[in-house]
Amino acid sequence: MNNCTDIFFDLDHTLWDFDQNSGLAFQQVFQKFNIEVALNDFLAIYEPINFNYWKAYREERVTKEQLRRGRLLDSFRDLKVSYPLAIIDAMAVSYIEELPIHNHLLPGAMEILEYLHPNYKLHIITNGFQEVQNIKLKKSNIAHYFKTVTSSEEVGVKKPNPLVFQTALKKANTTAAQSIMIGDTFEADILGAEGVGMQSLFYNYRKEEIPTTYPLVNHLLEIKTFL
Repeated sequence: MNNCTDIFFDLDHTLWDFDQNSGLAFQQVFQKFNIEVALNDFLAIYEPINFNYWKAYREERVTKEQLRRGRLLDSFRDLKVSYPLAIIDAMAVSYIEELPIHNHLLPGAMEILEYLHPNYKLHIITNGFQEVQNIKLKKSNIAHYFKTVTSSEEVGVKKPNPLVFQTALKKANTTAAQSIMIGDTFEADILGAEGVGMQSLFYNYRKEEIPTTYPLVNHLLEIKTFL
């Protein structure tokens, strides 16, 4: 990648193994609330619903509270199970508390950070909730790799809004031309970075079809071929 000095990573589904950690968090939540639903059945329903809620959240169509409540309500509804709203809200809070306790990283994450860290300044840009993202970084022992962490909540808008990237570049004291964004969500990470003139590298976590003009990797260690 041309003249790159600063690398900006997304966190969830890019470095931090959201799906594995989320499953472990729900395992604890289900035990705590005596939820008699098979965890694997729930997760199979929940994961695409959660993905769609995050898209709606990025697009300002739902609030943080609606996301946290709605993804549970919709998942249980599809499983033909219902719980009082007070229980749903209590589960949502418990899940957010439990989630950052688990600290599995995606394959190759630690190795690629160790590889890049001596030669580049590394940063995080995340749409995730600010109160848990810093805990995730610390608990998974990768916080020390990053010079800056920019969350959409602190900016007031979400990726792909240009203001998120502009704020991150300003915090990092760098320019778009010297920077690259690496992330798993094509719209938020790749098109968002392109919108402010940053280079980008798509981590194809979900094995999606994207335009062939955009560089991508299927495994984090493949980043070495670009940087």
